[in-house]
Amino acid sequence: MRSTSSTYRKPRSANRASAKTAAAALAAALALSLTACGGDDDKSSDTGATGGKETGTSLTLPKLNGQSLQVAAVWSGEEQANFKKVLAEFEKRTGAKVTFVPAQDPIVNFLGSKVAGGQPPDIAMLPQPGAIKQAVDKKWAKPLGSVAKAELAKNYSQGWQDIGKIGGTQYGVYYKAANKSLIWYNAKVFENAGATEPKTWDELLTTAQTVYDSGVTPFSVGGAEGWTLTDWFENIYLSQAGPEKYDQLAKHEIKWTDPSVKDALTTLAQVWGKKDYVAGGAKGALQTDFPASVTQTFTGGDQPKAAMVYEGDFAQVNIQTAKAKVGTDAKVFPFPKVGDTAPVVSGGDAAVILKDSKASQALATFLASPDAATIQAKLGGYLSPNKSVDISSYPNPVQQKIAKALIDSGDDFRFDMSDQAPQAFGGTPGKGEWKALQDFLTNPKDIAGTQAKLEADAAAAYGN
Repeated sequence: MRSTSSTYRKPRSANRASAKTAAAALAAALALSLTACGGDDDKSSDTGATGGKETGTSLTLPKLNGQSLQVAAVWSGEEQANFKKVLAEFEKRTGAKVTFVPAQDPIVNFLGSKVAGGQPPDIAMLPQPGAIKQAVDKKWAKPLGSVAKAELAKNYSQGWQDIGKIGGTQYGVYYKAANKSLIWYNAKVFENAGATEPKTWDELLTTAQTVYDSGVTPFSVGGAEGWTLTDWFENIYLSQAGPEKYDQLAKHEIKWTDPSVKDALTTLAQVWGKKDYVAGGAKGALQTDFPASVTQTFTGGDQPKAAMVYEGDFAQVNIQTAKAKVGTDAKVFPFPKVGDTAPVVSGGDAAVILKDSKASQALATFLASPDAATIQAKLGGYLSPNKSVDISSYPNPVQQKIAKALIDSGDDFRFDMSDQAPQAFGGTPGKGEWKALQDFLTNPKDIAGTQAKLEADAAAAYGN
């Protein structure tokens, strides 16, 4: 996703062993399932639910005839089109008019210009926990009312509620989640090469060599967008350094010059620095955006530009764009373990109210309900942290297993590290971690220089 400072942390009372066991259990569940397929303040206005409840729905919404709302998000293409279908259902059930406002990354800067012009959207879909914090610090964000909070509490684990809180007050509804510990592969290429799904990093390198020997480049990397590169790093780091170090680095309690970062970059260089392992080389990868990195893996028959592409469950939208079938043409395996356990990294987008009203509170309530999430789940390329969504709503067995594994993990997950960082470091194109890792993709031998640059940028952004 994209990327900034407050997120769910496992309670201090929970011991390290239980966290590791839960993470291992989730990773094991993912491996098995994919193989089988292939305390708040309430300062805002309270909105009662006074409208009718339609057959087959779980939520009563108020009648909002004549009211208008704007919802801003960075989503484009099919993702935007599918979300508009959710908004259309809200319009149908309430009588309100909802307009989708396309935003640009970084969305906080986009919203800043809207606020300065006196025209903020009613709700913004924020892709980083730190973006929520910034919106609160700037006094843009409005707390959720009791009806929205009740819907959230009914449908979400405590962990997903907590990452939408700032200072104990609930501001965010995590409408969309991501399982970001997956590698998608072209099934025909693997079959032709005699390659198998790896479970460890060493096995991944062996699989990559097998694919390379068959005449196909192993990996597609969307290096034009720095967030994809941070996701590569985070999966390696979480598995290799462990969850405690991961949390420390996410909060900048340890420096990016720490030996654990050197180890992760050294491991990453085994792919990025291997000659002809990345489609188009570093130069080509830096000109390849995320959608293209996926589609070029699943077009070209049995000679695509690459055999594998790393990214989250949301890659299914782009796989469908390539006219490939998930579970048949495109298969997936969990990101292989580098250390003791396979990584489980999640991301997400939260709905945050910027203009408090009966209508905006109603829309936030709707987005916290299974009614909204089920609509988009059926369309594919989407994953909800809402535990009340029926798993059968997802359109294929692969997506159903990914969704079940996320829900079954409960509170035991690690949120995307760059999404926890200040935006200047973890979420701005051409700056901070995004730029440092793009430079590292170009020169994977410069590990010390990359660490020094990361630390300098992190220190400036975190202020410590």
